[in-house]
Parts: sequence; structure tokens; C-alpha cells
Amino acid sequence: MKAVILAGGYGTRISEESHLKPKPMIEIGGKPILWHILKIYSNYGINEFAICCGYKKEKIKEYFANWELEESEPWDIRLFDTGLDTMTGGRLKRIQDYVDDTFCVTYGDGLSDIDINRLISFHKEKKSLATLTAIHPPERFGVLNLSGDYVMEFHEKHGGQTSWINGGFFVFEPEIFDYLRDDSTVLEKTPLETLAKEKKLTAFQHNGFWYPMDTLRDKKHLENLWSSDKAPWKIW
Repeated sequence: MKAVILAGGYGTRISEESHLKPKPMIEIGGKPILWHILKIYSNYGINEFAICCGYKKEKIKEYFANWELEESEPWDIRLFDTGLDTMTGGRLKRIQDYVDDTFCVTYGDGLSDIDINRLISFHKEKKSLATLTAIHPPERFGVLNLSGDYVMEFHEKHGGQTSWINGGFFVFEPEIFDYLRDDSTVLEKTPLETLAKEKKLTAFQHNGFWYPMDTLRDKKHLENLWSSDKAPWKIW
């Protein structure tokens, strides 16, 4: 199975570092957060990656050019220039020719101790076209209204353990590309909302660790977890 990483955004909320490098290249424990995400998937035997680049794409290319000389990971990495201002759905649309079967997708700035095997098994059991990972939010996120294992609606920001939000770590069938129009398509808007209305979008409910690196404060939190050997996402 292949995994697609959305790594092309500007990362404006962490501009203290993103003015120098794309957000997925900001380091936790001396390694880019992108490396940590690849390690999560690789732990479950997924080693073919498409990285959707955009902002400061040369930094990602430079890293992996040097990385291949040093590292011994069994990774097959392809970097795709998906444009500077392309939206999430548009980036995905641009790598359509790369995938021909069920595939994984996630954001290049979120870490989790999610069991990828269970996620994929859930997706297949539900015979779903699309599955997202639902997690309990920090208060700043919009939430999902679930009915059983199906996403029914999207709502603006709520908080608490009764709320769920989209935490990425998707599994898609190739039919997802039928819902993606062009570079202006925002995956989380019309495509997922349409799939929800059609009852083709399931939610894998993850009660464990999930944390995004949106701000410098988030980076410091993840760095502290890593340096104190308490990083829940380190499952390898």
C-alpha cells in the first residue's frame, strides 16, 4: 500500500521557522516531523510514499537527496511538485496517476500513536470509499457529527471529550479522485462534505495520542515529549 503526505502548505502559523523551511521539515528531536510521520507508516509495513510538495519544495528535495546517502530505511519516496498555492484536494488530484488501489493520506504536520493496520482493516470492513481518523480535539478545532461509524456533518469549533475532529490519517479508494476537481479544491470542504451526505465517509475513532504542530508552542510540546522519552507516537 502507498501513503501520500500533504506537505506543500505555507505553515504561516509557525512562521518563526517556516520562513526558512516548509513546516513538514521543522525538526523534532533533530529529525523533520515528516520523517516521524514516515516512520509511523513504515512501522506497519507501508514504505512507498508520495510527498506532495509546494512551498520551499527544494528543502524537502535537498533533505531526501542527502538522506539516501545516510539512512538505511526501506523507503521508496517520490516527491511531486503540486504547486505553490494548490489546495489540499488539488494536491491529491495531482498525484492521481501514482495510485491505483486503496491508499493512505495524511497531513505533513500531525503525529499520532494510531494503529495503521486497524485503521485499514476498519476501512475495508466498512467497504467505505473514504475513511478519516476522528480524534478528540484541543478546543481550537472544528468538530464532526458522527452517526455510528459515519460522518454526518461538520461543525465549527467545540471542545471536550464528547467532540470529534478530523485528525487526518485517511484511507481512500481511487474513486476519491472523482470528487476532486482542480487545484482550488479543498479536500475538507466539498469533497468530504459530499461523501458525508452520500454516507460514503466513515470515521475511525482514535482515543489515543494525536497532536498537530501548528504553532511554535506545539513544536516545543512535541520536542519536550521526545526529549523526555515520552513520545507516544514513537511506536517503532
